[in-house]
Amino acid sequence: MSSTSKAFLTGAIALALGSPVLAYDFGRPATPDEIAQWDIDVRPDGKGLPPGSGTAARGKQVFADNCAACHGDNGVGGIKDRLVGGQGTLASDAPVKTVGSFWPYATTLFDYIHRAMPYQAPGSLDSDDTCAVAAYILHLNGILPADGKLDRDTLPKIKMPNRDGFVPEPEFDPAKLFRKK
Repeated sequence: MSSTSKAFLTGAIALALGSPVLAYDFGRPATPDEIAQWDIDVRPDGKGLPPGSGTAARGKQVFADNCAACHGDNGVGGIKDRLVGGQGTLASDAPVKTVGSFWPYATTLFDYIHRAMPYQAPGSLDSDDTCAVAAYILHLNGILPADGKLDRDTLPKIKMPNRDGFVPEPEFDPAKLFRKK
């Protein structure tokens, strides 16, 4: 190896090892308002649910306007994931995983719609319309009555059909993972 190659290699290694130092004092801490804009996750117990409410009847229209193009008119038959049906199929040779058959928490439905849907404009539905779409999807799955209404109090109380279908692996038990040694 020539001395020029060695010098180049040494310089490249030094630059690679020293690059974290170049990033010191880069940027600024996020403000509380900036953090609040991204801190929108919703937990299974409902923590993080924003104010708002919606009915299955309202959700039918919001779904037609924003969701049916991908998921089909009634949550079935669209070009994207099926949202309705599948109850009782998970243990079969052909399980149908939908919101109604597979998802363990109704709050997850709200969270996903609110952050990631509709596909062409994620996060564009306000809390009322998100509650309404979630209510409509739950209604289509037979989980919420036709006159059902969702809000931050009622949504976490919904018992999804597969709530008890998820059994954590023992090696991922939080009590074991995060205990102090």
